[in-house]
Amino acid sequence: MKIEHVGLWVKDLETMKEFYETYLEGVAGELYHNKKTDFRSYFLTFDDGATRLELMNKPALEEKTAESFGYAHIAYQVSDEEAVNTLHQKLVNDGYKHVNGPRTTGDGYYEAVVEDPEGNLIEITA
Repeated sequence: MKIEHVGLWVKDLETMKEFYETYLEGVAGELYHNKKTDFRSYFLTFDDGATRLELMNKPALEEKTAESFGYAHIAYQVSDEEAVNTLHQKLVNDGYKHVNGPRTTGDGYYEAVVEDPEGNLIEITA
């Protein structure tokens, strides 16, 4: 068994798609739009092709706090510690919020954490 995809509700579908394509090397498929419900989504595929991210939007969604139950973060693995440092610095230089790291965690990951454009946590790990 494997995780096929993770779904993430977003406010600004196009901005979020651009972020995941630009910084995390996602490749978006075609926009899906259900005209009856006004639901829209993109599936993004990453290097390994095994797990996809679905960015979803529907105008009538309610706000949720950053520390509510549910989605906590998405971790992206890069080749080594230098790649963690490089991507983290690029994101911070481009104005994305630094949360913590780069550091070695208690469970042995070398990681840095930033927020995507809507405040979702992204872990960059090696």
